[in-house]
Amino acid sequence: MSSELLVDVGEDPATAQLGQLKLAPMEDPQWPPDELTLSKSDTDVSQGFDANSPHVPWDHPFYDIARHHIIEVAGDDNFGRKVIVFSACRMPPQHQLDHHKLLMYLKATLDQYVESDYTLIYFHHGLTSLNKPSLGWLRDAYKEFDRKYKKNIKALYIVHPTLFIKTLLVLFKPIISLKFGRKINYVSYLSELEDVVKCEQLLIPQRVREYDEKLRASAKPSSPPPMSPPRSPPLPNQVFGVPLSQLRQRDPDGDPVPTVMKDTIGFLSEQGLEIEGIFRRSANVTLVKEVQSKYNSGEAVNFRDMEDVHLAAVILKTFLRELPEPLLTFQLYNDIVNFASVSSDCQLEVIKTMLESLPEENYASLRYLITFLAQVSINSEVNKMTNSNLAVVFGPNLLWGRDNAMTLSAIGPINNFTMVLLEQQHLIFQ
Repeated sequence: MSSELLVDVGEDPATAQLGQLKLAPMEDPQWPPDELTLSKSDTDVSQGFDANSPHVPWDHPFYDIARHHIIEVAGDDNFGRKVIVFSACRMPPQHQLDHHKLLMYLKATLDQYVESDYTLIYFHHGLTSLNKPSLGWLRDAYKEFDRKYKKNIKALYIVHPTLFIKTLLVLFKPIISLKFGRKINYVSYLSELEDVVKCEQLLIPQRVREYDEKLRASAKPSSPPPMSPPRSPPLPNQVFGVPLSQLRQRDPDGDPVPTVMKDTIGFLSEQGLEIEGIFRRSANVTLVKEVQSKYNSGEAVNFRDMEDVHLAAVILKTFLRELPEPLLTFQLYNDIVNFASVSSDCQLEVIKTMLESLPEENYASLRYLITFLAQVSINSEVNKMTNSNLAVVFGPNLLWGRDNAMTLSAIGPINNFTMVLLEQQHLIFQ
């Protein structure tokens, strides 16, 4: 992985220079060709699309964009930052895609998370002359993303970069600040992403995986590409990635609330309620791994010794996200995504009925978490974490689809449901 790029010509984004940028048409031979071209059938990603998918209701304003799954939210990375994935190979031919609406869809997705640290992963393979947006669109896109979007993006990973994308970044060098340029990283092989995020949670397109295998096969024998480490079997005391029912069976007292949740929430209740931006900041990845290793080895963890509120917050979110099944369960996924259709007069009783179907350990853990988050929200004048902000952070960690990724049309309903839980928790869990 490399970050080798850009030289700053001033911290000012130099909007005027953007307007003066001379744009070449995409078919101009001066543009370097992609390493691989696609047939029309390869770029027609609408084939096999399930129109009945609950991710994208047909009447959603971004239906015609979201159905291609070009942009997806894929949980948190190893630092506790939200991960947004953009897959170029899922872009249909230019005449089949409204690029302005695509830009608005990307902004709407990022708007959910730009107040927190986040990571953007761009799978470049599959961008060809058939589906490549114009330079004018790229220029306008850069102008659309103001400081609000650039401030908290901690890293942009460009996977399988080609000569085209490198040339493009050189062309835009005069208007990209040194600070932002340092956040851009080239990733040659998928295995390199494992240092940042678990690849299995990314829903990497099959064509990207196949292309990665071709690159590996063509690599020189003297310098083979790095391989992803084999998946380790679960440890006897494994905590992360283990079903709640199994953790309860192991607990000497049969407590339905896992130790990780009690440890983190107990510490955060004492020392984190007045920390501005709690749950919005990332943590040192080495410390995160050390704490996870301690839990998975059966060792006791005392966050008071570490005195790091953000570490405890990241551990809590990571534990929830790594559950094999979300806390709100796959069974409730469709009901929650469609919850907005329930009249406000009936919502409380509907929620109670839904939650009554949860396994006991899920219900107890959810109640423990939501009760704590309500305390965080009470201190929102200091910590800036309102019910709405908490819902944005925790919604995707409480529920996701079986495919592990979510489009904007699913994120909104899940976050809204989470906000109702927070606002009505005193009635729901009475």
